[in-house]
Amino acid sequence: MPLTPAIEEPQIHESAQGPRVTPAASRTAQTPRPVPGPRPAAVPRPGRPGPVRPAPPAQRAAQATPGPVPAAPTAPSVSAAVPQVQLIPASAEGALDAAEEAVDLLLDTGRAPGDILVITTGDPHPWAAHELSFGEASYWAQHDAKDDIFYADASHVQRAAGRPVVVFAANGGPAGAIAAALPVALTCAGALLIVCGDAQQINSVLGAGV
Repeated sequence: MPLTPAIEEPQIHESAQGPRVTPAASRTAQTPRPVPGPRPAAVPRPGRPGPVRPAPPAQRAAQATPGPVPAAPTAPSVSAAVPQVQLIPASAEGALDAAEEAVDLLLDTGRAPGDILVITTGDPHPWAAHELSFGEASYWAQHDAKDDIFYADASHVQRAAGRPVVVFAANGGPAGAIAAALPVALTCAGALLIVCGDAQQINSVLGAGV
């Protein structure tokens, strides 16, 4: 009888096997990472001092409301101030020399030449006569400059500007010249009026004992 070949059972190769499954029990559970929170403030190291930050103010101070600012006092004008009056007794012939001595004393005590105005009622001062020979324009230009002593005749006292010190020489002149010019000279003097002349006549004009 012919032999019937034996039927071989199919073999299962490893490559045909499905994926291997690792048992759940053998897996290691991963530990969850902590969530980072706010970092704590740095603690200064001992023995190493650092700058201490001041604590912020809890509330700002309210700004003060400025009140009304008082107005600064204004300086009085030359005519507003009451000048001091000094009398140097002198005759009409010696009044101009007395005025020159008064001017020298003022300069010696530190008074600036531009602060002084000299008024004559009689013969003009030699300086004034000399300067007028060059014309009135040049003469009054020096008056306006106010950088030196200025000599003026009593007839021009209305035109002369005020200065801190006025020296009035009552050295004669037409009748009534002293009575007309002396009150004007008083208003021109800012701080001091020096009058050189007859004391009785001066007092009668000013109306008070000087």
